[in-house]
Amino acid sequence: MHSGSILLIWLAGVTLVQLLSPVTLTLALGGALLFALALAPQRMRRLVRRIRLFLLVIGVLFAWFTPGEALIPAWPSLSPSKEGVEMAYLHGARLLVVVCAVALLLERLPADRLVSGLYALCRPFARAGLSAERLALRLMLVFRYVEGGGGRGWKDWLGEQGEGDEAPVLLQRERLGWLEAVMLGGLVVVWAGWLLW
Repeated sequence: MHSGSILLIWLAGVTLVQLLSPVTLTLALGGALLFALALAPQRMRRLVRRIRLFLLVIGVLFAWFTPGEALIPAWPSLSPSKEGVEMAYLHGARLLVVVCAVALLLERLPADRLVSGLYALCRPFARAGLSAERLALRLMLVFRYVEGGGGRGWKDWLGEQGEGDEAPVLLQRERLGWLEAVMLGGLVVVWAGWLLW
């Protein structure tokens, strides 16, 4: 499957998560956690560890600063509100589902295919002034730095570097088949209709 198709389906799924009811969101969260822990356990743990403080802030801000009925009636001034706890759960669950989706995407789609898909999706916006080549090149350089430059600090980037120290950046382009083009067109129409409805 074309990497642009995978990215578009992924983006549609992430958008759909924001519209789920609490019960459906709970099921989606359970499924996303199971899939992410089964298929991308290390990346999933790393990403959740990075957002743990953000999840805590979401919980505290929504639970204690949303007006509503006190969860512990005996201590109303110290208790979080029921409505706040519900909102904290909804926003935290949505964030966790998206993090699971990111872990799965990054685990199953290599960096060069990810950049190729982003390039393919951004090419139609060239008429509006967006340079898909520049965006793809910058993203490839970021991936190269994150994946291969772990030992280099910011001071190393300021130092002298010899000519030809880095390998050239190559953009892999994938051909879009007619079946995928029809599927993507239908997905865009359904997605736009869902958002405008």
